[in-house]
Amino acid sequence: MEEKKPESFIDQLVVPGDVVLDLSTFDNQTIKLGGGLRQDCDNITVTKAGRLRFSKPNKYWVESSQKRYVPCAEDAVLGIVVDSKGDNFLVDIKGPALAFLPVLAFEGGTRRNIPKFEAGTLLYVRVVNANIGMNPELSCTDASGKAAEFGPLKDGYMFETSTGLSRMLLSSPTCPVLEALGKKLSFEIAVGLNGRVWSKCLISIYGHPCWECYNEFRVFELGAAENHGGQTASENSVIQK
Repeated sequence: MEEKKPESFIDQLVVPGDVVLDLSTFDNQTIKLGGGLRQDCDNITVTKAGRLRFSKPNKYWVESSQKRYVPCAEDAVLGIVVDSKGDNFLVDIKGPALAFLPVLAFEGGTRRNIPKFEAGTLLYVRVVNANIGMNPELSCTDASGKAAEFGPLKDGYMFETSTGLSRMLLSSPTCPVLEALGKKLSFEIAVGLNGRVWSKCLISIYGHPCWECYNEFRVFELGAAENHGGQTASENSVIQK
């Protein structure tokens, strides 16, 4: 049987156990691994079924659609504050365990200006650490320590969907459903890679803020499920206006 070259796995369906990259063939090049991949010596092995994706310059991950989110470092997600313990907020990010957000993990955070979040507060946060067997660690800053778009999301409407749809909404070029809505509505949207979407419209439709956005996303998700993998999504969550 002819051995399949690693490059030929990109944008193709892969299953657990597939060896998609051989690090011995890379010369002094750093490779970033996203969800669904694991390093075994010089081999990069698949740990969940889906499509192998690649984004320049050097990031690989396995894209799949699922209800439960598996935390991965550097993911931007929507979290809901459930409690506070000591110097941390406990946050639900749809993962197998609650994540913790240090009270100082904010731009310019000090003991003098610790934020106060009530239970139920919606936050746009970045996953800093996601080690197996440990609660994920979150931050409201980017890698450079700036707040960027991270922080509490006020008003608006949040709904949950699959992780696959979240990645499609973050696809490049712009997802068709966002382009269509942008021609009819003025709205803000924050998409988390954990399958949560927040939107805020300047007008109300059918008596509910941005109800049409919700309906359009659901219709798009049903259509995408019939042809999964047609869109290539990036790994970075952004707030679009």
